[in-house]
Amino acid sequence: MELRHLRYFREVAETLNFTRAAERLHIAQPPLSRQIQQLEDELGVALLERGRPLRLTEAGRFFYEHSTQLLEQLGRVCDDTRRVAHGQKRWLGIGFAPSTLYGALPELIRRLRSDGDVELGLSELITLQQVEALKSGRIDIGFGRIHIDDPAIVQQVIKEDPLVAAMPVGHPLLAAPVSLEALAREPFVLYPGTPRPSYADHVLGVFRREGLSIRVAQMVNELQTAIGLVATGIGVTLVPASVQRLHRDDIGYTSLLDSKATSPIILSYRAGDDSSLLRRCLNVVDELQPSPGAQ
Repeated sequence: MELRHLRYFREVAETLNFTRAAERLHIAQPPLSRQIQQLEDELGVALLERGRPLRLTEAGRFFYEHSTQLLEQLGRVCDDTRRVAHGQKRWLGIGFAPSTLYGALPELIRRLRSDGDVELGLSELITLQQVEALKSGRIDIGFGRIHIDDPAIVQQVIKEDPLVAAMPVGHPLLAAPVSLEALAREPFVLYPGTPRPSYADHVLGVFRREGLSIRVAQMVNELQTAIGLVATGIGVTLVPASVQRLHRDDIGYTSLLDSKATSPIILSYRAGDDSSLLRRCLNVVDELQPSPGAQ
C-alpha cells in the first residue's frame, strides 16, 4: 500500500464518482479504477459498492475516516518539516519517564509550547531508553529517575522526590509513617520490569542499603499497572511523592520514616550540545525550581 492509494481513495470517497475524482487528481479514469481495485485487493475487503450511484461500504466509511486523518497528520508533519528546514520552526525532542509527569514537567511543556516557533516531540521512555534516544538524535533532552554512567551524556539532578508507600485502602500500615523494615515484610509490585537497570533497581537499592530484601510478588512495565495491582491487594509499592497527585479511591499513600529514601528526577542531554533551544529549556527548568528555603 502506498500513499497514492490513500489519496486516490479519498477523492473517490468524497466525490463518489470515478470521473470527477480522476479530473481532480489529473489522471485518467482507468488507472484510477485499477489503483482502487489494488487497494481493495490488498485490504481483502470491498470499499465501494459499484452501483449507480457509487456508495461506500461500511468498511469503506471506516477506512475513509481513518485514512483521511492519517493524510492530514502527514500533511502537518510535512509542513512543519519544511518550516524546521527553513528556520521558521524549531524542533525539540523530549523523553520522559511516566512518573515525571506528576512534577514540573507539565509546566515546562506548557512554557515551551507557548513559544510559537517551537515544535515539541514527546516520547515516553525510561532513563535507559532516553540515553539511547539521545545518542541517536531522536530526542534532545530527557527526564528520568536513574543515574547512567556514560561520557556521551550529561545528567543533573533537578529534584529529590521523597518516596512514599502505595497500598490498598484499608491496609493497616496506612495509619502512620512506615519504616522500611515494616515494608520489607510485605509483598511488592515493582516496575518497570524491562529494560534494566530501571526504577525497579532503584527501589531494590533503597532496601539493600539498609540490609533489607523484599519479596517481589509481581513485576510490571507501567506505573499505572503497578498502582492497579496494588489496589487489588497483590502487594505494595514505593512511588515518588509527586505520584500522589494520581488520586484513586482504592489506593492510599503513607510517608516513610527514612527521610533518605528518595527518587531523583534526573535531566539528561547530550554532552557538547550547546543549541539555543536546549539552553532555553535548561533555563526554564532552573526557573521552575523552588528557591532555597522555599516551602
